[in-house]
Amino acid sequence: MEPEKEKEQQEPVRPIIDQLKEYAETRLKLIKYEVIERSTSVVADIITDIVVITLWVLAFLFFSFTLALWLGELLHSYWKGFGCVTAFYALLAFVILAAKRTFQRPLINIMIRKLFK
Repeated sequence: MEPEKEKEQQEPVRPIIDQLKEYAETRLKLIKYEVIERSTSVVADIITDIVVITLWVLAFLFFSFTLALWLGELLHSYWKGFGCVTAFYALLAFVILAAKRTFQRPLINIMIRKLFK
């Protein structure tokens, strides 16, 4: 039993300042890792969203060409088919422009939620 007591007595008790320094360093590392994790998550989210948006835009473009060609065939004039599709999108753009404020708030909220999730 005596060797154990001697061993306990030989180990100096670390001062509280050393423990606080170690705690601060550990806390700093933890914050650093959390920032890295969050930033990589945001970047991965943005890349995924860009890919999905690109695919939706391509699908939309091909749908528009298909619709214009189909309408052109129905109207026996390709320029009339493309004109109808163009007029529809112009009308849609004016409606969205008129209701711009209605669309902005939900988009802002979605972006804020994405950044702070």
